[in-house]
Amino acid sequence: MDRIQSMQVFVAVAEEEGFAAGARRVGLSAPSATRAINGLEAQLGARLFTRTTRRLHMTDVGRRYLDDVRHILTSLQAADDAARGAASAPVGLLRLTCPNEFGRIYILPILLDYLDQYPEMRAELVLLDRVVNIVEEGFDVALRIGHLPSSTLSAVKVGAVRRVVCAAPSYLERYGTPEGPADLAAHRIVAINAVSSATEWRFGTDQQDAVRIRPQLCVSTVAAGLDAARAGWGICRMLSYQAGRDVAAGHLACLLEEFEPDSMPIHLIHAEGRRAPAKVRSFIDFARDRLRADPVLQALSSSKGCGLSV
Repeated sequence: MDRIQSMQVFVAVAEEEGFAAGARRVGLSAPSATRAINGLEAQLGARLFTRTTRRLHMTDVGRRYLDDVRHILTSLQAADDAARGAASAPVGLLRLTCPNEFGRIYILPILLDYLDQYPEMRAELVLLDRVVNIVEEGFDVALRIGHLPSSTLSAVKVGAVRRVVCAAPSYLERYGTPEGPADLAAHRIVAINAVSSATEWRFGTDQQDAVRIRPQLCVSTVAAGLDAARAGWGICRMLSYQAGRDVAAGHLACLLEEFEPDSMPIHLIHAEGRRAPAKVRSFIDFARDRLRADPVLQALSSSKGCGLSV
């Protein structure tokens, strides 16, 4: 087995956390994968994994080597893509991750259209409401909502969202409209634990104004919070893109807009910079244009009906 194939086997085994699963991913038998790793360790004079009867663990040397090998294989793929003109017809597996609701509402429809346009591509979309280390966890592209820390990752801004307070017109007719954040104490509150504190909501520039709330209902998903608010049961807080379609349809109204915190940027990020393979470049270009064209995701100010007109 040549050195490049051994590296590919190593990455697959590391990411799948097992010889059998890693071997399946690269189309080899488990014994062949084991021989490849043994040969690689012999060439390096270092252990990449420690094996037990139950689990496979990477050594410190293995973890560092994994990062370097990923960069080598990505560069090799980029060179191959350039040579075969793959920029116009990307091929291979694209692994993406993004928050659950954003992925369901936006990224999945975009990804389906992308795969229709590039039939030689395959994709894996992992929806997670946590910050993912895309290098360590083997993702090509991630979507992040919020301000990005300094890093070596490349980022493309595709929009912005705001944290909005919403209620159904039927609720407002029955209980009245709060004029300021302090008025929320007299209202029925639905708290979404996944996106907001169950005891405190922050308002104003830099979120300097904190208001303690006492929710009558706490739910664990945005969808459940939307259902409760849409039914006229109470006031709920979420991100503007999550409420966008209901606001546009008149099912929900945005409240306390003049007290909203600053908007949060949305970025597509990847690790390879200008040397990103064709599959990454083509998807980011495809998704960027679609996301930037959506008015719900350009919610930079609160002056016109939640910024959610469509």
